Amino acid sequence: MVYALVAACASLLLTIVIGRPVLAWLRRRGYGKQESGDEPEAWAARTGKPTMGGIMFLTAIAAVALPTSVLKDVDVLLPLLAMVAAGGLGAVDDFQTLVGRQKLSGHETWFWAVKWGAQVAIGLAVALVLYFRLDLEHVVVPHFGAYRLGLAYVPLALVVFVVATSGAVITDGMDGLMAGVSAFAYAAYGVIALAQGQEALGAFAFTVVGATAAFLWYNANPAQVIMGEVGAQSLAVGLVVVAFMTGWWLLLPVIGVIFVAEGLSDVIQIGYFKASGGKRVFRMAPIHYHFQLGGWAETQVVARFWLVGLLGALAGVALALTD
Repeated sequence: MVYALVAACASLLLTIVIGRPVLAWLRRRGYGKQESGDEPEAWAARTGKPTMGGIMFLTAIAAVALPTSVLKDVDVLLPLLAMVAAGGLGAVDDFQTLVGRQKLSGHETWFWAVKWGAQVAIGLAVALVLYFRLDLEHVVVPHFGAYRLGLAYVPLALVVFVVATSGAVITDGMDGLMAGVSAFAYAAYGVIALAQGQEALGAFAFTVVGATAAFLWYNANPAQVIMGEVGAQSLAVGLVVVAFMTGWWLLLPVIGVIFVAEGLSDVIQIGYFKASGGKRVFRMAPIHYHFQLGGWAETQVVARFWLVGLLGALAGVALALTD
C-alpha cells in the first residue's frame, strides 16, 4: 500500500509541474477546441480553449509507472501501452476538431471506420495478451467465485472493451467531470488489486489516480484546459484493462456507474429519437447535459456525479472483498 501511495504522490506532483509548460505549448500551437454544435449554449464559452490536456497526465503516468510498476512487474506494460495507443488515437480525433480546421462530426463514413477499426484493433490486442500471455480466462462473480470461460474469453473481452470504452469517453463534457470520476474508479481497482496481492498493478492504478487528480489543478471549473480525446480515450481504455487484469471486470458497471449512465443515455436518446420520429427522452444527451438544462449549475452536476461515482467505487470494492 505504501508503495502505491508513493507512486500516486509522485504522479500527482509531476502532473502539476509539467502541466504549466504543456499548457503554454498548447496555447502557442493554437490547439483550441472547436464547438461541435451538439452541446448546450453554455459550451460556447469553451470554444478556443486549449484541448489535448490529457498529454499532461498521460506523460506523468508513463514517467512514474515505468520505473515503479513496470519494473516490479512487466505485465503492467499492458495497461500502460494500451493507454498510450488510445491516447494516440484520441489525438488524431482531437486534431480534427481544432479551431480553424475543417470540422468533422465523427459521423463521416471513413472517419467512423478508421476510429472504430483502431479501437477494435487495440481491444483485440489487449484480449489476446490477457488470454495467451497472462492466462486470464475467468469471470469472477461476487460471493460465488470464478468461472472458467475458455477461449470464449477473447471475444467476450473484446466486446466488453469496445462497449465500456465507448461509453466512458463521452463523459468528458464538463470541467473536471471525467478526471474526478476516473480517479474514483481507478482508486477502487487499485484497492482491489492490492487486496489480491497485485502490488505492481495496484501501484499503477494509484499512479493514474494521482495524475488525474492533479489534472484538476488545470481542469477544475473554470478549466484552463480540456483533456480532449487524448485524455478521455486513454483513461477509458486503461480502466478497462486494469479491470480485466484484476479479474473483476464484471464490476465495471458498478465501479464505472457514471460511465454506464452516460453511455446508456446516449444510446437511449439516439434510439428513441429514430424510433419515435424525432422525440427525445432527455433534454440533451449525454445525461450530464440533461441535468444542466434542467437548471443545475455545471459545478453542481460535476460534484453530484462525483458523489455517485464515489458510491459506485465503494460499492464495487465491497463486492470484490465479499467472501
